[in-house]
Amino acid sequence: MRRSVAYPLVALGAIGSTLAVASPALAHGYVSAPPSRQALCASGAVKDCGQIQFEPQSVEGVKGLKSCDGGVSQFSILADESRNWPAKSVGTNVTFTWVMTARHRTADWQYFIDGKKVATVNGNNQQPDAVVTHNIDLSAFPGKQTVLAVWNIGDTANAFYSCIDLNVGGGSAPAPTPSAAAPTSAAPTSAAPTSAAPTSAAPAPATSSAAPVSSSSSWAPGVSYKTGDKVKYEGKTYECRQSHTSLSSWEPSIYTLALWLPL
Repeated sequence: MRRSVAYPLVALGAIGSTLAVASPALAHGYVSAPPSRQALCASGAVKDCGQIQFEPQSVEGVKGLKSCDGGVSQFSILADESRNWPAKSVGTNVTFTWVMTARHRTADWQYFIDGKKVATVNGNNQQPDAVVTHNIDLSAFPGKQTVLAVWNIGDTANAFYSCIDLNVGGGSAPAPTPSAAAPTSAAPTSAAPTSAAPTSAAPAPATSSAAPVSSSSSWAPGVSYKTGDKVKYEGKTYECRQSHTSLSSWEPSIYTLALWLPL
């Protein structure tokens, strides 16, 4: 039986007045890659997360907060630092991918580390695409960091919050230190660390161990889908637009355009 969840229809970008959603819930979205805390919960990479595992897109609170849970008590697990949240190793320029499961006009997106604003991306009060990416320079923040990503809605008092744990620069010690290297190869290897940055674009949680998905496979929950995978659902074929691990109530017909493209 399909789990009853009141999500707006992304395919039409419509916000119907008859939809029974929690206040004001005119928009929904979260950072899927690098995996935010709610993405890790939704994929099962972090266990025992409570309700957030079923609705990672719903961390909505008033604008101006600096909390991972958006001030929502049932999502307080996201602000629990004792969970030792796994940190994704990235370069110094990081591509953050937002999945907008219900799009709404956007004031801007903001990124913070330790309360300091790192970057602002203007939304021009326009409706965003179903998948939005931002390349953010984190070179001033090496090592293990928690990035607070905020989506400020353009015509409500609310925002959506995602916390992403990262090892910026791969979490390694400061740049090249030839004197500390083993005396096996002196000069040429010192330039090698600069090639690590492109790995920052690797998308989405919990996909590295997934088995290949056949183009004839039927969609199913609990499967790690990669961008470009094709599935069949209710007689139609869909192509994955954003790597993710599927959940019940994340069927392609519901998440059309955000996660799946009908063919």
